Amino acid sequence: MKALVTGGGGFLGLYIVEQLRAAGHEVRVFSRSHYPALTALNVESQQGDLQDLAAVENACRGIDAVFHVAAVPGVWGPWKTYHGINTVGTLNVISGCRKARVQRLVYTSSPSVVFDGSDHINADESLPYPNKWLCHYPHSKALAEQAVLAANDVNRLRTVSLRPHLIWGPRDNHLIPRLIQKARSGQLRQVGGGENIVSVSYVENAAAAHLQAEASLRNSAAAAGRAYFINEPEAVNLWDWINLILERAGVPPVTRRISAGLAWHIGSILETAWTLLGRTHDPPMTRFVAAQLSGSHSYSIAAAQRDFGYEPLVSVNEGLRRMQPDLDEQKMTNS
Repeated sequence: MKALVTGGGGFLGLYIVEQLRAAGHEVRVFSRSHYPALTALNVESQQGDLQDLAAVENACRGIDAVFHVAAVPGVWGPWKTYHGINTVGTLNVISGCRKARVQRLVYTSSPSVVFDGSDHINADESLPYPNKWLCHYPHSKALAEQAVLAANDVNRLRTVSLRPHLIWGPRDNHLIPRLIQKARSGQLRQVGGGENIVSVSYVENAAAAHLQAEASLRNSAAAAGRAYFINEPEAVNLWDWINLILERAGVPPVTRRISAGLAWHIGSILETAWTLLGRTHDPPMTRFVAAQLSGSHSYSIAAAQRDFGYEPLVSVNEGLRRMQPDLDEQKMTNS
């Protein structure tokens, strides 16, 4: 087939591109920038903005399946940015698929689209969307996910939404480096009592889930119009996992703590101050971050296993081994 990957030069997107190419598929990437790694993979690259409907529709021409991975992440910033890229951009992808008669659309969502501030333990896809949002990212992604699922048409455009949680692994340029940098600078605090468990997604497993879901859409309607949590079968203790990563990067473990209630209160104050001051960079703490770092967020993958045979290909221990060269570089930076 010929596949389009939006955000194919990003962390998860590049792994999806690599796996598609390894399976023998033709790949086109639509992204804001040019990535040399894509040239080496012999893929077609188109640069553009997801908010440019004509550019998105052009990228969808001649495509059999779209993997819509591109998004703007984060916990702070103007609604216009998040809604424009994450929501309107996704509506443009749906429009492009329909106009070009693309047959399958796999959307990269997030478990945060159903995050209501409370603990989720082995939760499944019956969780509803919340009525209130702690930041713009999950709100904009939830609107996009709902549009993708509503666009499902078994006979014309089959759609599916995947919700990988806490993606990590080699080449990560966001989550792990930020954790290490904050720990090194003494800015990282354990929030809450440290007993909270979370689901994590090794990046190659998350990418493989996208290919497995697309293959299912090709052959069956079982997964069409549905959303699925994607992560490792067993959850981990968040702070034990963070300290393990820090240890492997040569950084001392997190020992300083702050209560969940105090972190929430500080986050609320900082959000108000940042709003009044018009600041666009992330505050040191927000209510969303306080809730994420102190609460449990684990999800069942039973539905994905049942409907399209999802099974992680790489164990957590093997993932850590593959990521060790990146962590060794962090050690060198520290020294």
